[in-house]
Amino acid sequence: MAGRFAPRPTRTTVRGGQVAVPPGVPRQATGPGLVREWVPDGPLDLGLVLGPLRRGPGDPTFRATPDGSVWRTCLTPAGPGTLRVCAYGGGVRGEAWGPGAQWLLEGLPALLGAADDPSAFVPRHRLLASARHRRPGLRLTRSGLVLESLIPSILEQKVTTDEAYRAWRLLVRKFGEPAPGPAPARMYVMPEPRTWALIPSWEWHRAGVDNKRASTILRAVRVAARLEQAVGMEPGAARARLELVPGVGPWTSAETVQRSHGAADEVTVGDLHLPGIVGWALAGDRDADDAAMLELLEPYAGQRHRAARLILLSGRVPARRAPKMPRWDIGQL
Repeated sequence: MAGRFAPRPTRTTVRGGQVAVPPGVPRQATGPGLVREWVPDGPLDLGLVLGPLRRGPGDPTFRATPDGSVWRTCLTPAGPGTLRVCAYGGGVRGEAWGPGAQWLLEGLPALLGAADDPSAFVPRHRLLASARHRRPGLRLTRSGLVLESLIPSILEQKVTTDEAYRAWRLLVRKFGEPAPGPAPARMYVMPEPRTWALIPSWEWHRAGVDNKRASTILRAVRVAARLEQAVGMEPGAARARLELVPGVGPWTSAETVQRSHGAADEVTVGDLHLPGIVGWALAGDRDADDAAMLELLEPYAGQRHRAARLILLSGRVPARRAPKMPRWDIGQL
């Protein structure tokens, strides 16, 4: 059976932001839409750059199609929009539909890492040097949107990734709106803040979201406009604003600004697995805590998130010592 089926993505590849974009000849999507072409100033891997924006293989806001395109839906300041991105030769073609089409195309270079500077990273460990050599197209995306990264990050608090991905999928499909334009089937735009605020308690329960996480999301969407203003701040100041919302801590704020700001230095602390993975990769210490992880990443100050990302993409992780955490569905209670 070996080779007949593609391996399922592991937790490490998902957290590392690796999305398999099938090779193919990009074809123009049907239907009128706005178009922009852009040429990056270096190697660019769409799967690596946009991968962190995907929340699981069934994410209704993200799709990689067999023709080599990546589709993404967004709730932009101008309204809902659908973006199709494909690479050809040394350039990138973006097509967009919906009220937010112009906003999406204006932000296309930033989304694909134009503001990122990979040359600022200097590897000081053989593993990181090898990972960077094998991933020359890695750039850090800047989505320019806070809420679309904050809400799924809240859903991921204290649960398995499978549970969080399922909750995001169910809620977006039920309360979001169909993606504008010729998007692939079953793609949706995430709900507006007011819609999130009006989701009944039993729908949160059916999606497997406990009251603590649901309440945090409700508090966040009530101040959505203030949170979106954080895009114009430095990552540290943006995290401080996000953490003013009760229930949003350092883990959640870091996971958010890594995507919304393209923050190269905002490393995630408070994670169940990341300290052990970094400790094992750099020092052979699978029991490393946050303090030990930060000490190991200190030589990469200014680029600590990139270093952690390369470690996750390297695949060097300690072997499991216990069975995978069981999945609980509170919706069955």
